Amino acid sequence: MSGLFDILAAAIRTNEPVALATVIDGPHRGAKLLVRPGQEPLGTLGDAELDRVVARDALAELEAARSGVRHYGPGGETTPEDLEGAPIVRVFVESHARPPQMWIFGAVDFTAALAKVAKVLGYRVTVCDAREVFATRRRFPMADEVIVSWPSPVFDERGVTLGQRDAVCVLTHDPKFDVPAIVGALATKVGYIGVMGSRTTHDKRLQRLSEAGVTDPAQLDRLMSPIGLDLGARTPEETAISICAEIIARRTGHNAPSLKDASGAIH
Repeated sequence: MSGLFDILAAAIRTNEPVALATVIDGPHRGAKLLVRPGQEPLGTLGDAELDRVVARDALAELEAARSGVRHYGPGGETTPEDLEGAPIVRVFVESHARPPQMWIFGAVDFTAALAKVAKVLGYRVTVCDAREVFATRRRFPMADEVIVSWPSPVFDERGVTLGQRDAVCVLTHDPKFDVPAIVGALATKVGYIGVMGSRTTHDKRLQRLSEAGVTDPAQLDRLMSPIGLDLGARTPEETAISICAEIIARRTGHNAPSLKDASGAIH
């Protein structure tokens, strides 16, 4: 057990994501399972299937940097019909990870809806726009931070903090703003770059990016545009859900109908 805590302490010191699951009520109370992305769990909660299910759920909690209590059956059961009559195992999942970041460029009508949905999913949301009259706390109270700035200084100062769990969404159609935002995002290790606009708009944007020196097909392939899954979304709220659904699908590696890969009108 001491080795498990040594690994936990080392991960916390180096700011690596790690979750510790502990049985707080039920069979094997006090048993622990250490979960890290991309690695086999360490320890056991007393049942192999329970270990598997809890490890899966702990990774999900870790993605959102959340901690909390979950309830299972002794064999990893989670549905009410499976739990009926079985002793309940209460497991506390303690996550050690910063929340994923979402940077939204453009203080437009869709921004507020996307910020709200992102907050529900556990993101730390930053809204950025160079227009002081639009980029205000009053318009985006749900955001963790509202920045009045052009994109380049933001990426120069903070771009190094973006990683695979994070997302950049460019919702503006102003070439003076969206091109620098895309160029800045492509220079980071951010896991998702979504850009709003029709197919025609994106074709024109690709031309402007080429003029700005962005010609590497592998880099351009990182751009998800038109942004979002092909859900038939029309309202800002529906569009926000389609964007976040695409982010989840990209992160988990699941195939989903992206507007980027479809054809025809997006509305």
